Amino acid sequence: MNTPVPVPAPAMRPRWLRVAEAMMAAALGVMAAAVFLNVVLRYVFGTGIAASEELSRLLFVWMVFLGAAVAYPFGEHMAFTALLRPLQRRSPALLSVATRLIHALVTFGCGLVAWGSWQQVVVGLDSTSVVMGYPMALLPLPALLASVAIGVMSAINTVRNRPIDFGHDADIE
Repeated sequence: MNTPVPVPAPAMRPRWLRVAEAMMAAALGVMAAAVFLNVVLRYVFGTGIAASEELSRLLFVWMVFLGAAVAYPFGEHMAFTALLRPLQRRSPALLSVATRLIHALVTFGCGLVAWGSWQQVVVGLDSTSVVMGYPMALLPLPALLASVAIGVMSAINTVRNRPIDFGHDADIE
């Protein structure tokens, strides 16, 4: 009943997961290259690339929120299983109620993050970044997309009463 959701082998992963992982890898590669090149230029030649910091910040934000949305369906987020483990043995009915409550609270929290992110996206539509000139709405946009994605998955978990994964090595991760 409380078996962990397995992460599929690379060849068996859904296309969306492979695309998301490739996007995260590309973002990390571009960030590493931009920062490395900027450091070398500053310390060796006394100059630098002004856009390096802005680009790295933007890519980092996108990578983090994309990773959060990818990790959620596999139960790889923080899990406070120490609070639920006593219910697992003593009261399966209460565990079911607590599980639904947790999924509902995650959905609610995602709604709050989505609402706040949406407001920031709207504000950012009228301004651009200082160096690169991209719309500032691109910074809060991944938070909006990730919170909507996680909120939908959590709402589905609430309706289906999907159990919390107790397969973690630590009670509090």
